[in-house]
Amino acid sequence: METPPIIIIKRKGGHGGHHGGAWKVAYADFVTAMMALFIVLWLMNSSKQLQVAVGGYFKDPTGTAKKVGTNQSGSGENFQLTKQNLADLKEQLQKNIRSINDLEKLRKNIEMTVTAEGLRIELLESEKGTFFDSGSSALNQSGREMLVLLAEELGQVPNHISIEGHTDAKPFAEKANYGNWELSSDRANAARRLMQQSGVRPDQVSQVRGFADQRLRNPKEPLEASNRRISIIVQYISNDSADAAKEGDGTERSKGAAVKEEGGSKEGGNAATAKPKSD
Repeated sequence: METPPIIIIKRKGGHGGHHGGAWKVAYADFVTAMMALFIVLWLMNSSKQLQVAVGGYFKDPTGTAKKVGTNQSGSGENFQLTKQNLADLKEQLQKNIRSINDLEKLRKNIEMTVTAEGLRIELLESEKGTFFDSGSSALNQSGREMLVLLAEELGQVPNHISIEGHTDAKPFAEKANYGNWELSSDRANAARRLMQQSGVRPDQVSQVRGFADQRLRNPKEPLEASNRRISIIVQYISNDSADAAKEGDGTERSKGAAVKEEGGSKEGGNAATAKPKSD
């Protein structure tokens, strides 16, 4: 009789049963929640314009919403100020001014109003001179700080801006060979130069205008100090004409510039001859 073969069965020490992948799902949810938290914290500390732009993107990723967007989805240029949200920019600018202690005292010399043309920001002079040296187109320290702050904010929006210079009705001395027309134009140009150095894009300024004493803020008191002012207008982009404005902005800017800079010597040299003017 044949002996049956001996069969040896070796059993390997096994590990515990399979735990499954549930922990991976929980971990992924945790990481996603943390990422969302950090994004929310970042947005809370960002500017009002960015918050509106991000919110508009999630509401309308294609960028065709009425208030926010072009066909360039995901671009910061999608945020366009219209009549509806110019008030948001006004609120943001006022908040930034209040946050800087040195500029808080100038609040009474700054007026912001939403008009048919856009957001008008006016820097009003006082008797002693708030933003410009008396009778000169040279900006003082307060004027430089204020214009730099405005330039940093306005440079973030795609809207065009125009800058106006205004004086009171007090004339210069006849022998000065310099008058309110020159002063208002030079002050507007001085503001433009500093703002373009501080954040405003070169193609963003559509007009620089000097009105002398032809548009008094207080016609009943033509010599009042507040008639001397710089006006910065953020021109809104209407929903219907946004595309047309982009196509024609190059030619319109060249046609619309009312005042051209006539050399850098006026700001320093001509202003020195303007001492008889109390402006």
